[in-house]
Amino acid sequence: MIELGTTAQNDADIIKDVAEQDFMKEVIEASQEVPVIVDFWAPWCGPCKTLGPQIEAAVRAQRGAVKMAKVNVDEAQQIAGQLRIQSIPTVYAFHKGQPVDGFQGAVPESQVKQFVEQLAKMGGGDTSGGLDDALAAADEMIEAGQLEDAQQIFQAVIGEDPNNAAAYGGLARIALAAGDPDQAEAILNGAPAEISEAAELEAARAQIELARQAEQAGPIAELEAKVAADPADHQARFDLAQALHAGGRTEEAVDQLLELFRRDREWNEGAAKQQLFTIFDALKPSDPIVLNGRRKLTSMIFA
Repeated sequence: MIELGTTAQNDADIIKDVAEQDFMKEVIEASQEVPVIVDFWAPWCGPCKTLGPQIEAAVRAQRGAVKMAKVNVDEAQQIAGQLRIQSIPTVYAFHKGQPVDGFQGAVPESQVKQFVEQLAKMGGGDTSGGLDDALAAADEMIEAGQLEDAQQIFQAVIGEDPNNAAAYGGLARIALAAGDPDQAEAILNGAPAEISEAAELEAARAQIELARQAEQAGPIAELEAKVAADPADHQARFDLAQALHAGGRTEEAVDQLLELFRRDREWNEGAAKQQLFTIFDALKPSDPIVLNGRRKLTSMIFA
């Protein structure tokens, strides 16, 4: 069991002010062990004063499963230049020495929490509050098609921990596996308000959205022909990505969306980026498709 609470010493270990001379050690090397969130800020930046403490609180809640490095861009101009920091606040996440996610500007606190939770899970952090073995067993049962057995386990977990977001997300996935997205949505709507924005529920919502898109997906061959005939047909490429995902070809779908983002990131109010985030949210944070896709998208965003 992980003990609750964070001592001052632990706090100093997981949240640090980082200068240019120790960026390699405290970010790149440290991210080999656990993900490291880098908050680029400056004393004169108003939004930074709100975002920074929100990230710190979310990082502390993970009890060492993720760390935070605070970089003052006024004092670390070389690092900011190398990473092409054009505005602040800017947040990067590093894992295994590589940037894996990031965002610019102030975002809602719920999004900050989800961002940090996903990174903690990427690093193998235990954020479930116990019952991990039961949840893992239920996940395996879903994969094996043993939906009734998995359902019993998730319900038992909720009996012990009424706010267990992973169990609610699991029940929603069972409904999706049974081909009933409406029931899946009803399960999420019935979850306690305290966990309504938990990462597990957000993942299930993304899976529901993708399942509904799949019902309307067009034929892959026809869409591939349209894109081949006119690579600038953004709608055809977007539709192809949806069809590929519906056909279980997720990595190819991500590649098409990345290509669309590269060609025109603002098309249809940023639809390519939003669809990528929906796919990423629906998968496990440690999935290679997510890691590679987020890395490529981040490099495009900050190119």
